[in-house]
Amino acid sequence: MPRKKRELILTQPERTGLKTFKVRLDARTVITLANKKAFEFWKEKYPKAVIIG
Repeated sequence: MPRKKRELILTQPERTGLKTFKVRLDARTVITLANKKAFEFWKEKYPKAVIIG
């Protein structure tokens, strides 16, 4: 009998006192950033990057 595959769910730990926001780099990729300077870095590599929350 074959084994069932378990779905792996990766979540980021909650950090108190740190304001984060999510950025969609492309259709499949969403990352979490802590500051606007990091967003500028990713915007150079992914021109279609958008802040989503």
